[in-house]
Amino acid sequence: MNIVFLNSFDRATEEDRIVTSQLSIGEADGVWQLVWSEPHEGKMEPTIWYSGTSWGELLTTFRHGVAVKLGEGYKPIIDGMLQDVSESQGRQHRSQLLACYSDLYPNDNLYAMLNTWRRSRASADRKAPYFIATNRMLRLLSVYMPQTMEELLQLPGFGENKIKQYGEEIITLMQEQQRTHDFPLDWVKEHVSQEEYSQWLFKQKEIKYKQDMERLATHRQILEGVQQGYSIADLEHHCQMSRRNIIIAVEALEREGYETDALIEAELRQVPADEQAAIWSSMERGGERYLKPILLDVYGEIGLQGDQSSILYERIRLVRIRYRRQRDVVQQAG
Repeated sequence: MNIVFLNSFDRATEEDRIVTSQLSIGEADGVWQLVWSEPHEGKMEPTIWYSGTSWGELLTTFRHGVAVKLGEGYKPIIDGMLQDVSESQGRQHRSQLLACYSDLYPNDNLYAMLNTWRRSRASADRKAPYFIATNRMLRLLSVYMPQTMEELLQLPGFGENKIKQYGEEIITLMQEQQRTHDFPLDWVKEHVSQEEYSQWLFKQKEIKYKQDMERLATHRQILEGVQQGYSIADLEHHCQMSRRNIIIAVEALEREGYETDALIEAELRQVPADEQAAIWSSMERGGERYLKPILLDVYGEIGLQGDQSSILYERIRLVRIRYRRQRDVVQQAG
């Protein structure tokens, strides 16, 4: 095994001793191995985090594992492995600091009330709740309680368009609350220690990289199923996922250059040729990025009614995969 990377991590114990562990990346015959080693009963005890041929999967596992260890209090000898320059500068740093404080000092009652408002608004607008506001945005509202449009603009995620749509409702809700702090929010940095901020940041990275690992594992499962000739119905059982999420994952795999032709062709055999042609023509006329305009163009308002809309959206996604593939071939040839 050829070692291509090695770093040591120190952690102080409750007895004020320093425990040193190591993280290494090795390669042999095209197989990568990521190993965490820590002392146990006088010798280094290795734990294999990853073993395989995918550098991308190894890198994702590496980032997740390092984020976990940093959150546990380990400090690498060679630092900055997960460092993003934007984390310590400007607007990005301010946004993360505000989010950190809102997690450290939550207002759960107001957050629950805002969730109720979001569900009601989403239902009225026939939108997914996260289109109204993300969980993070609701958390910020519940903690900082802006009571004017100018104050609302100071919170990350609330731009002019969002405020134009929902600003008045939000401010009305916020003005019913009593708060003990003021705007602007420059005071926040004095109430979050560097240690608290670092631990919070490592936790966010851990969550993100864990999601990346789960996405890669799902993609691998789907590719294995496609190679074995599975249908989408088979993949639902194999991956324990909904049809919609499987098709979204297949779209992502196509963008990354993986072959899913057999699955797409098999599923589209169940869609009438004239229906496929109508979807294709709609994409040529108005673009393929947004699904709802295509659905309305091809099926009319009736396409939005009842359970059939999910079936029609699925068909549009399948045709879109083929459409984008052919478009890319033409662009590469020309």
